[in-house]
Amino acid sequence: MSHPDADVAVPAAGQPVVLRGGTVLTMDDAHTVLPSADVLVVDGRIAAIGPQLEVPEGTAEIDASGGIVMPGMIDTHRHMWQTAMRGYGADWTLTQYFVWYYLEHGRSFRPEDVHAGNLLSAWDALEAGVTTTVDWSHGLQSVDHAEAAADALLAVPGRFVLAYGNIQAGPWEWTADPAVQSFLRRRQDEGRLGLQLAFDVTGDPAFPEKAAFEVAREMGLPVTTHAGVWGATNDEGIRLMHEHGFMAPETVYVHAATLSTDSYHRIAATGGSVSVSTESEQSAGQGYPPTWQVRRHGIPVSLSMDTSVWWSSDLFAAMRATLGADRSREHLEAHAAGQTVTQVHLRAEQVVDWATRGGARALGRDDIGSLEPGKRADVVLVKNDHSPVSFPLLNPYGHIAFQAQRGDVHTVLVDGRVVKSAHRLVDADLPAVRRTLEATVEHLRSTMGEEIWAQGMNPELPGEEVLDNPYTYTEYRSATTHGARGSVFDAEDVAG
Repeated sequence: MSHPDADVAVPAAGQPVVLRGGTVLTMDDAHTVLPSADVLVVDGRIAAIGPQLEVPEGTAEIDASGGIVMPGMIDTHRHMWQTAMRGYGADWTLTQYFVWYYLEHGRSFRPEDVHAGNLLSAWDALEAGVTTTVDWSHGLQSVDHAEAAADALLAVPGRFVLAYGNIQAGPWEWTADPAVQSFLRRRQDEGRLGLQLAFDVTGDPAFPEKAAFEVAREMGLPVTTHAGVWGATNDEGIRLMHEHGFMAPETVYVHAATLSTDSYHRIAATGGSVSVSTESEQSAGQGYPPTWQVRRHGIPVSLSMDTSVWWSSDLFAAMRATLGADRSREHLEAHAAGQTVTQVHLRAEQVVDWATRGGARALGRDDIGSLEPGKRADVVLVKNDHSPVSFPLLNPYGHIAFQAQRGDVHTVLVDGRVVKSAHRLVDADLPAVRRTLEATVEHLRSTMGEEIWAQGMNPELPGEEVLDNPYTYTEYRSATTHGARGSVFDAEDVAG
C-alpha cells in the first residue's frame, strides 16, 4: 500500500498486524479494560488480546503505547449524499432543511452528485475512526442514483449499509418499482453492502406505508425510519406500525425525540433500537435528545451524525454532545424542583458503548463492535504523541468521550486492513475526490443561480400549507404533530 509519508510503512494486505502496549477498551460484555496490552490481527479477525503476545513471523507491529485501542465506531444514520453540501446549512432549522431538500432543490442532484457526496463521506467516516456507516440514502430518485451511491461506497475500504430511500416519492411507490427491487436483490446477492429500506411513516390513518413494509418483509430487509420528529412523524405512525405487526427487533427508530411513553413501550416490547443524533436534535428541532427516556425504557441506543450539511461528521462529537444534552436536562429538572444533582446517570462508558456495541446491536452484527478473539478486526488506535491533550491517560472512557478528537485517530483497521496509518488515510486520492465535489457544487450553483444559491443558506419559507407535513407525496395533515407539550419535558417522561 502507498502512504503519503514515504517513511511510514503500511502493512500489506493480508499481513498480520499487532498493536503493542496500548490501553485496550474491549467493549466486551464485562467492558474489560486492559492496560498495556496487545491486539493481534490475523486474516481479518482478532486473533488474541493480552500482554506481550507472541506473534507470527512477518507480523507488522504498531506501537500503541500511550494510546487507546478500541473497536471501530459505528454510525447508524448518516445522509452521506448530502456531504457535498458540507456546512451549507449551518444555520438552518429542520423546516428549512425540508424546504431545501424535499421541496426545492433535492431533485437537482444527479447520480454523479450522489456519488461525489458518498465518496467524500465514506473517506470522512474512516478518517474519524468510524469503520461502519449506515448511508441513510433518501436522495435515490432513480436506480441510476442508487447505483452511483453503492459504487461510491464500494470504492472505499470501510463497512457500509445502504439504506435505500427516496424523499421525492411515496415509499409505497418506489418500493413497488421492479427496477428498485431488482437492484436490491442483486446487491443482496453480491453481499458486499449491507442493505436496509429507509422511509418514514406519516401517521396517515390509511397507512399507505404498509405496502413498503410488506416489500421489506418479503425481501428480508430491515427498516430504518425517522420517528418522533416534531412536525413530521409521531405517535400515530408508531401505533400503526405496531398494530400491523411491522415493528421488529431489526427496526431502527431515528431520533425518537417527540414520542409518548406509549410509543417507547411499543419500541421496547418489540425489541427495536433508537439511533440518537444529538447534534441534530438539539440544533434542528426534532425534539430534545431522548436518551433519558430510552434508557428508562431499556431501549438499546446507537449514535449517529445525521448530515454534514449542518454538523460535524465524527462520533467523538456525538458522544460529547450526547453526554452534555442528557446531563443538562438532568440538572435543569433538578433545579426546577429545587434540588441538586449529586451523581450523573449517563456515564462516559455508556456513550462509548453506544458508539461501538450499540451500533453493532442495531445492525444485528455480533461480529463487530467489540474487541474479542474471533471477531472481525475493525480496530481504532487513538494516539497522538504530538498533542499535549494525549496525556496523562487516566480514565480511558472519559478520554475518548471528552478529550479525543478525529485528529487523534492514529490507525484504523477494517476487516484487518489498515486504512489509516500514522494519522493519514491510506490510498485515498483526496485531490480527485475534491475535484468531483467541485464539479457537483458548480452544477448546483449554476442550476440554482447565484442569488438562489446564496439565499439557500437561509431559505425563505413557502406557504403554510406545506409546512404541516414535509412529505408532499401524501395529503395527510395532523394537528397531533404540532400538539403542545405542556412543559419543556413531559412530566410523565421525566426520570433521572
